[in-house]
Amino acid sequence: MDRERVRAFLDSLGPLSFLGFILLQALQVVAAPIPGEATGVLGGFLYGPLLGLFLSTIGLTAGSWINFSLSKTFGRPFVDRFVSKKTIDKYDYLLHHKGAFLVFVLFLIPGFPKDILCYIIGLGHLTTREFLLISTVGRFGGTVLLTLGGTYLRHHQYYRFSILLGVAVVIIFLSMVYKDKLERIFRLWHIRSRRQEKKRRRKKG
Repeated sequence: MDRERVRAFLDSLGPLSFLGFILLQALQVVAAPIPGEATGVLGGFLYGPLLGLFLSTIGLTAGSWINFSLSKTFGRPFVDRFVSKKTIDKYDYLLHHKGAFLVFVLFLIPGFPKDILCYIIGLGHLTTREFLLISTVGRFGGTVLLTLGGTYLRHHQYYRFSILLGVAVVIIFLSMVYKDKLERIFRLWHIRSRRQEKKRRRKKG
């Protein structure tokens, strides 16, 4: 993305520039082929740390809510248009697991396809209120890092940006290395939870 061109476009919107950026963030979650990392950094570059973080959070939350709501409303046939069967099968345990904490952990971990997860989770048991809280808080750490990165670039603080980039690369690398192990742990967690739930039902019966 050409930062100056995007900045000029947003500035041309005048008082609506904030709304334009929020819409850009929401669209990149829903369907637009724009990397979320790019828009996150752009928020810090254009608006600074606090306002950039605030606007990015609103946009990401709105986009996540749209994905979740579309999935809730139109169901599996709609989701199949955006998410491959292989991916849905990979995370199918989320559709049966009622624990909100598990979903929250997935949102915290870098490397997980959070935008796609919003569609998949919409097919499950979480309420809209639970989902909004989980997705907003779960995305917050990554949004802070991206916004700070954009702020450092804005003020030509390349040393700080390099340190931040290095930390982010290490976190992402470790996440990718242990991603499969974490997914197996989550599946086992799900299986155990279902077994315990069945035992409780039998005792009640």
